[in-house]
Amino acid sequence: MIVLGCAGSAGVPMLGGPDGAGDWGECDPNEPRNRRTRSSVIISDGPGRVLLVDTGPDLRDQLLAQRIGVVDAVLYTHAHADHIAGLDELRTINRIIGGPLPVYGTRQVMDEISIRFDYAFRPWTPPHIFRPILDVHHVSLPSTVMMAGMAVQVFGQCHGKVETLGLRVGPMAYCTDVAEMDDAALDTLRGVDTWVVDCFQRDAHPSHGWLARVLEWRDIIQPRRTVLTHMGPDMDWAWMQASLPDGVEAAYDGLRLHASGK
Repeated sequence: MIVLGCAGSAGVPMLGGPDGAGDWGECDPNEPRNRRTRSSVIISDGPGRVLLVDTGPDLRDQLLAQRIGVVDAVLYTHAHADHIAGLDELRTINRIIGGPLPVYGTRQVMDEISIRFDYAFRPWTPPHIFRPILDVHHVSLPSTVMMAGMAVQVFGQCHGKVETLGLRVGPMAYCTDVAEMDDAALDTLRGVDTWVVDCFQRDAHPSHGWLARVLEWRDIIQPRRTVLTHMGPDMDWAWMQASLPDGVEAAYDGLRLHASGK
């Protein structure tokens, strides 16, 4: 897994600041790992098998930074802007592969995305590609679906007033934008090796994971490695290095994760 970005919806730094150069909150601007783009990951299980999870507004720069020239499929966790606003960048992927790109999500999520990006959902008349061309696959929750040649377990999560999609691929799992998980979701995650999870801030939050909540889930799931993502300006790198318990760490843009033994 490659963490393309690990910030909340406003990024770190957020717009603003006393000199207009950004509002860093509690994060030290001199620490490069505090500079975070919007949350997204790549999951790969071998050559030519690349699944992109979400297409945030920073997608172009993220793929270039990690030298990822093509993906085989896209999975959408939900339809909030910080997870879909880079959809138009998929047009270049379409040109590289010469046709439609498989995309996956629940029917509700894909319907909402199609309202915002209606042109990407229209039928394609070959050969010209001047817009994103999507081959839409609806998934139900929970289920196991083949995506980019990988068996992906998907399940529902509570993100405040909306449902999001969590996923597990073998020994690795990704749970962004989640404040509550039911027993079924926790059972799906139980015993995972490497778990990347939403932890927006230190104090409680109505729609995102926070540190105490994530540690509660960790006690149930028992992963070998817990990696915090979707972090806001409250989550300073040095503070986390000094304060997080063993087996829990902060993500950073470009972090590459491998399950134990791989």
